Amino acid sequence: MTLTELRYIVAVSQKNHFGKAAQACFVSQPTLSIAIKKLESELEIRLFERSSKNEIRITEIGQQVINQAYIVLQEARLLGEIAQQGKDPLSGPFKLGVIYTIGPYLLPSLIPVLTKSVPNLKLIIEENFTANLFQSLKQGTLDAIIISYPFEEPGIETAPLYEEPFIVALPGNHAWKDRDTIPTDELASQDLMLLGAGHCFRDQVIRACPNCMSGNSELTRTLEGGSLETIRHMVAAGTGITVLPRTSIMPGQINENMIDIKPFEPPAPSRIVAIAWRKHYPRKAAIETIRDTIQTCPLSGVEIIH
Repeated sequence: MTLTELRYIVAVSQKNHFGKAAQACFVSQPTLSIAIKKLESELEIRLFERSSKNEIRITEIGQQVINQAYIVLQEARLLGEIAQQGKDPLSGPFKLGVIYTIGPYLLPSLIPVLTKSVPNLKLIIEENFTANLFQSLKQGTLDAIIISYPFEEPGIETAPLYEEPFIVALPGNHAWKDRDTIPTDELASQDLMLLGAGHCFRDQVIRACPNCMSGNSELTRTLEGGSLETIRHMVAAGTGITVLPRTSIMPGQINENMIDIKPFEPPAPSRIVAIAWRKHYPRKAAIETIRDTIQTCPLSGVEIIH
């Protein structure tokens, strides 16, 4: 039994497909299949039931083996992390996950500062949904993730970074263009565009304006697979209005003739952005450095939380 074989069975369980698992492991499908059959033979059990349609079902005992494989692989990674801590925790690769509605606005400020202050720390970035990032963090394939509260998971520590207000983006000729602020309870009367399911920012907007989903549903568009930048362009085109995080509005980025930005009427809805890591992650100095660096970044309109 080898760590490589354990990585293969974990990959198959994640991808639910031998070919896709082989691609993820950067090997050929026959190589992966032979290794898994060898492991099954050694353990004298069947891990996967295979069908002629490439459908895969994990056996009951196979699931137990895979669960233990996750633990073994995580402990093996921990050995490497401990060794790295003994050398220099601020050197080598650091795998950072960031949710979609934070990455495009934080990373352009973070990376230049971090590269200058700790040039030996090599960031590897993954953007994804919160749920997917958490799974990767728990499994040890990410070192830390940038998410927004609420976020509470067993075995995970978090530290707040900053609080970010939400703002309303309107077409330049919208009827609200002369208003100073926008009440949250009036959003439901408009053509409101929201991100699709899986985005925590969507859930936060709905919590701030519960009636925007229960009123005239034809006025609310859910853009599955879209991004905040796509929605911003649709606002400029006059399709409707939207809610954006404040950091997404940078000086010179907005054509004021096409998009008008309005604050919410106090108290404005907001989110708290945080960094999360495994409790026993040994390179704490790297986490602290990234947190400190983020809090010195010139992010528009946020309040730093120390």
